[in-house]
Amino acid sequence: MKKETKAILLGLFLMIGLFVTACPQRTSIANIESNPSKYYDKEVAVAGTVENSYGLSIPIIGRGGGIYKVHDGTGSIWVVTQKSVPSKGARVGVKGRIQNGLNYNGKNYGLGLIEDDRRFR
Repeated sequence: MKKETKAILLGLFLMIGLFVTACPQRTSIANIESNPSKYYDKEVAVAGTVENSYGLSIPIIGRGGGIYKVHDGTGSIWVVTQKSVPSKGARVGVKGRIQNGLNYNGKNYGLGLIEDDRRFR
């Protein structure tokens, strides 16, 4: 094999390795609720079904935001988003940071997740 090909393959493997290690591992909500200090202000990923959602979406100006509750079978957690909220019953995967004393629209929701990214199933 040529030296250039080896260098390209090595670079590709290193980039894939960095990408995989940068993704947070999926965590159960029960683990987060049982030891919130372990996850506080750390990036986590959870997946589940949306139980409730409250939000506002203004399509003309591209503004939105709200809060929704995700249940994964082990527990449930509130998620605050700057995007539009998913509808009840939607299956989602959410990545974000765990915070305590989560407030939205003047109401305290306790332990929650500040959304960075969301995927639908």
